[in-house]
Amino acid sequence: MQSPQPIAVPAYHRRMRLLEALASAFINTFGITQPTDKTRRLVAWFILGMLALVVVALAAVGTLLLHIIKT
Repeated sequence: MQSPQPIAVPAYHRRMRLLEALASAFINTFGITQPTDKTRRLVAWFILGMLALVVVALAAVGTLLLHIIKT
C-alpha cells in the first residue's frame, strides 16, 4: 500500500500565510472581532498595501535627505 503523496503548496499560498499571520496578529493585538476568512484575506492585503506605502515613503524621505546632504 502506497502512502499518499504530499500536496505541493504553491509559493503564493506560503506568502499568503505570512500575510494572514500578520493580519491575525493585528486583529488580536487590537481586540478586533474575528473576521470571516474572506475578510481576513482582505485585511491581509490591506496591511500589505500599508507596509508597501511605508517602505515607499521611507525610501522617498531617504532619497530626499541624501540629496539635501550632497548639495
